[in-house]
Amino acid sequence: MSKIRVLVTDDSAFMRKVISDILSTDPEIEVIDRAKNGLECIEKCKELAPDVLTLDIEMPVMNGLDALEKLMNECPVPIVMLSSLTKEGAEATIHALELGAFDFVTKPSGPISLDIHKVGDRLIERVKAAAASKIRLKKQMPRVAKPVSSESKAAPVTPASPVIRTKIPSPPVVMRSQVGGKPRLVVLGTSTGGPKALQSVLTAIPANFPAPIAIVQHMPAGFTKSLANRLDSLCQIRVTEVADGEYLENGTAYIAPGGFHFEVRQVNGRLQAHLHQEEPRGGHRPSVDILFESVSQLTNVDKWAIIMTGMGNDGTKGLKLMKELGQVTSIIEDESSCVVYGMPRAAIQAGLADNVAPLEKIPELLCKLLH
Repeated sequence: MSKIRVLVTDDSAFMRKVISDILSTDPEIEVIDRAKNGLECIEKCKELAPDVLTLDIEMPVMNGLDALEKLMNECPVPIVMLSSLTKEGAEATIHALELGAFDFVTKPSGPISLDIHKVGDRLIERVKAAAASKIRLKKQMPRVAKPVSSESKAAPVTPASPVIRTKIPSPPVVMRSQVGGKPRLVVLGTSTGGPKALQSVLTAIPANFPAPIAIVQHMPAGFTKSLANRLDSLCQIRVTEVADGEYLENGTAYIAPGGFHFEVRQVNGRLQAHLHQEEPRGGHRPSVDILFESVSQLTNVDKWAIIMTGMGNDGTKGLKLMKELGQVTSIIEDESSCVVYGMPRAAIQAGLADNVAPLEKIPELLCKLLH
């Protein structure tokens, strides 16, 4: 079996060496070369055709975001970003995921992280997962994006994304306002590939969507706020990082903060968010299973559950409990559109899928189910 050939890119000679040393500890990975800036990275990618590359964001000559965008257009390759924990670093990372980066790993203590070994296992795991996604990436990248209607409403531009973007029109589904009846709730879980998948789904949900959407996206603390802000600028519904004790309203998507589990409870007939920092579940905090399990306890509520792209099987146990304790309709992302077909596959293999749909069909299907 051939090794995973990796190109390491960082403007610090020290970081290039340490990252290379970490990756080289795994017998399945071979670091084939190193680059000190985005321009050199592009040149070496074209010359060496690596299976995966690691890419720092802040570099001279050409930064990581500019290099990433050029690579995705000229020679697509699975990319794992190395990000700082600052607000600016989080915004840039969210933009990198929009541009096509596979995933990211945070540097524990800034651009020159002497303790980078703390995230060594995660870096190796992400590089391996990125290599496994290579065939899917090559199949998907040639697609040309359709032009957005000129009638679409312009969205605010964040500092991390100087490109002017527009809000995407809703699917052709007319949503009627809910009058009386039971409360409704949509719960959604995703991981690797999730930020871009969430953008695809949430931007196509109409403003008068008749339910709140509770979301767990596996992400470290500090990044979910930037993700929520970015999605809110693009979506017709409101998107926010949920706060403890907040009541859930229709037409709003609530993203669990990194580092906190997100549960939904009933208080005086209303749905309310409850956040806590109990031990991670399956290595995750927030955990999709914990969100789903909390929703399984809700009575007199109509429920829909969505599981999208991601490694592992988070969400399967929670969805199983939801089905055992009450009525819930599930939508599972089809393998054809998943960046990583782990979480969806686990749910499907467990016999929990009521509907299986590619990413672009999920918004319309969800709207029709709630119609």
